[in-house]
Amino acid sequence: MSESHPRISKAVIPAAGLGTRFLPATKATPKEMLPVVDKPAIQYVVEEAVGAGLSDVLMVTGRNKRPLEDHFDRNYELEEALSRKGDAGRLAKVQESSDLATMHYVRQGDPKGLGHAVLCAAPHVGEQPFAVLLGDDLIDPRDPLLSRMVDVQAREGGSVVALMEVEPSQVHLYGCAAVQATGEDGVVRVTGLVEKPDPAEAPSNYAIIGRYVLDPAVFEILRKTEPGRGGEIQLTDALQMLAADERIGGPVHGVVFKGRRYDTGDRGDYLRAIVRLACEREDLGPDFRAWLRRYVTEEM
Repeated sequence: MSESHPRISKAVIPAAGLGTRFLPATKATPKEMLPVVDKPAIQYVVEEAVGAGLSDVLMVTGRNKRPLEDHFDRNYELEEALSRKGDAGRLAKVQESSDLATMHYVRQGDPKGLGHAVLCAAPHVGEQPFAVLLGDDLIDPRDPLLSRMVDVQAREGGSVVALMEVEPSQVHLYGCAAVQATGEDGVVRVTGLVEKPDPAEAPSNYAIIGRYVLDPAVFEILRKTEPGRGGEIQLTDALQMLAADERIGGPVHGVVFKGRRYDTGDRGDYLRAIVRLACEREDLGPDFRAWLRRYVTEEM
């Protein structure tokens, strides 16, 4: 099927969270700036957006998030020092983040949840579809997800969410989707969504993970959405309304992801993500894997 809707170019990254699970490391450092090997977690997310063709990135930030802006800005003093030393390799790494995309920033102000953070992007996004990427989920670039979601939205219109099958005992940790099969492998029609349901009441074991492509109709719904679970404005509640009545903003589809995903929002998973990514690096992997084998066999 050919594309019938204009392709999106804007990505929104909510980054106003306090990172309390990583205290005291996040007392003065945004959790998004915690390193995953040798890059801050947030850079992986921006690189994913750019890799899917989204060159305009808006970060929704809060207090004490200035390091995010500094990281994606030029650092002329550091660049000049590296240039004088003839350190072209490190100079290229420093300049890489500032050359990735056109970056914009807006403060969320009151921490009213993910739905409110997305609503803060309305003046920048305007009346066009856009992507939302949550910084706690890192998607391996070898298993493209966002680009396929963009393709589905370009064909079908409406909104697209990323889904992943989880153990039934884990559905209470996620937004959960009721789905219908389509004629396309890995793409389903979403007919309903529930935020963190009781496992006995979950409509499926398809969990929403942190990637969305949204129709701008979601903004008007969010403006009218009352605080839900946890006293926050839930994006899942707005998506439920879109799924229930596609006349509002088109259908809601889901792309089922079966690739490599790294969760950096949990301390244990954050450490596992670092180990996995370090093991797969050509420059670090051979020595690190050898050390890891010795450590596991000799010291554990």
